[in-house]
Amino acid sequence: MRKQVYLILLGSLALHAQAQDAQIKSRIDSVSYLAGQNIAQSVLKDFPEANVNLLVQGLSDALLQRPSVLQDPDNKCVMTYFQEKMGAIQQAEQAVDQAALAQEIEAARINREKGEAFLLENAKKNGIKVTASGLQYEVIKKGRGEHPTASSTVKVHYTGTTINGEIFDSSVERGQPATFGLNQVIPGWTEGLQLMKEGGKTTFYIPSNLAYGNRAQGKIAANSTLIFDGLLMRSRRCCSHSLRLSPLAGLNPAP
Repeated sequence: MRKQVYLILLGSLALHAQAQDAQIKSRIDSVSYLAGQNIAQSVLKDFPEANVNLLVQGLSDALLQRPSVLQDPDNKCVMTYFQEKMGAIQQAEQAVDQAALAQEIEAARINREKGEAFLLENAKKNGIKVTASGLQYEVIKKGRGEHPTASSTVKVHYTGTTINGEIFDSSVERGQPATFGLNQVIPGWTEGLQLMKEGGKTTFYIPSNLAYGNRAQGKIAANSTLIFDGLLMRSRRCCSHSLRLSPLAGLNPAP
């Protein structure tokens, strides 16, 4: 804190010097003047409410060894002021953080409730099937062959949307199917794609707890119910493949 006081006093001297014609005759004079300006700028940043005239007076009294108008040998007055100021700033920042967190929690709650209401109505539609986990799906086109397993590698063309219809990821738009292991994606995909066969096309309605839960992921808000239109192009019962990060489900392996 004594260092802070020292900087404040030096800063006030720099402010005082700016009001006069600087007599710069040497390198030391140049450095002294510029250092004073830098210190003053720092003081103004940390103590903009300062009374400049009294700062200059306090500095002058100390340098010229004149009697002090105020007695504060341990700098308690200054230390207390800046401690209280810092405490107030921290409290304000904490209040902002808490307000932002409360908004995020509320938004997540609303998303969850909207998703639950959507799924409740969606389950009543013809063609919609519901698994024990709560995953909903509609078979658009049946495929052929065997079902993938939880450790299979699959090649899929897909489009992912929110219940509001906003597309957050699409291999179709990229023009490149995604290849990945079923043990590398969100639970809703791991379960859902095992219900398909090669050449089949299915729409999945994935509850938030089978997607990203209370975590936001890119364009996907926390507790979002997701919809995927998926075409299973290929399924291999093997695990050897290279992967790259994806906004879809944590991993989107290279095709």
